[in-house]
Amino acid sequence: MVAIAMSGGIDSAVAAFLLQGKYQIFGLTMFSGSFGKSAIKNAKIICQRLKIPHYVVNLEKEFKREIIKPFAKEYANGRTPNPCIWCNEKIKFGLLLKKAEKLGANFLATGHYARITREISNFKFQISNKSQITNSKNRTIYKLLKAKDKAKDQSYFLYRLKQSQLKKIIFPLGDLTKEEVKKIAVKNKLLIKEQKESHEICFIPDNDYRKFLKNNLRRKTKKGVIKNLRGKIIGEHQGLPFYTVGQRKGLIKGQKRPFYVVKMDNGNNTLTVGGEKDLYQKEFTVGRINWLDGKEIKNKKKITVKIRYCHPDILVDFLKWQQNGKLDVKLKKPQKAVTPGQSAVFYNKDEVLGGGVIEK
Repeated sequence: MVAIAMSGGIDSAVAAFLLQGKYQIFGLTMFSGSFGKSAIKNAKIICQRLKIPHYVVNLEKEFKREIIKPFAKEYANGRTPNPCIWCNEKIKFGLLLKKAEKLGANFLATGHYARITREISNFKFQISNKSQITNSKNRTIYKLLKAKDKAKDQSYFLYRLKQSQLKKIIFPLGDLTKEEVKKIAVKNKLLIKEQKESHEICFIPDNDYRKFLKNNLRRKTKKGVIKNLRGKIIGEHQGLPFYTVGQRKGLIKGQKRPFYVVKMDNGNNTLTVGGEKDLYQKEFTVGRINWLDGKEIKNKKKITVKIRYCHPDILVDFLKWQQNGKLDVKLKKPQKAVTPGQSAVFYNKDEVLGGGVIEK
């Protein structure tokens, strides 16, 4: 049996349609706050049209604890997080998957644009240190790949998944383009008037970050100084959580040339700005790392990395492990606005190797 995570949108509707007939399926929608009410309404309509059962799971408390509070905390500490990544790991393919299993599902399907493949590998293991006897055993490795539609690919957001999760997930849209999905939706009457395709963070109304952070930060934001790269004070900021590396708008008025946020010093409550050329760097450090097959990657040829969603794949020059488990990364070419709090995701062609959070 397969549970379909129904968001009320086109993608999850088509995912359910494609699996119907192949499996016994039911729809499952997560309520995660007031912003989830329209999703439940639309999902119910779609499930009625598909004539499949529909269940609602209330994860509002868990979502606030695991996603919203850490999101606000990261901003308070001068970093720019990507909450969708943590939601996939902890909520959708964590708590929601467990709820699906309790309802009798063996798998959880979603409308993500990504692919999962299986590979059977043969490896040797040692039975006894004394006799040095070894034996062989087949091991199934689940690999996460980019979607066919590279413009819609969402593998970047899934790099924190474990083997135990990947083996229970189905991505029916991985081999389809968005246009093909839309055609299937139209042909099979899966479109409803209220459907909207959101590209913003679901829990921030009207994409108003400043208002959201003011309401959710535990401590009040403090104004502080803006300095140039020579250390000269040239302005005042309204609170570090309201800025991000690479930001140009809302900095210093009346300047002849544009300034960009280059660095945020949370300890001294200081914002450092510079020109666009000052945003480029080749080296950074990654922490909180996860490898999809559980193995650390080595310095192989043609490993690439994305430093944010929709950023092009950049060739890695070399990787150096620190004793504390963090990873120093050097790129072939400097990149603009490598941002602390964002994730660096490593690829071997289309395969997601793993990734971690950019620290500096």
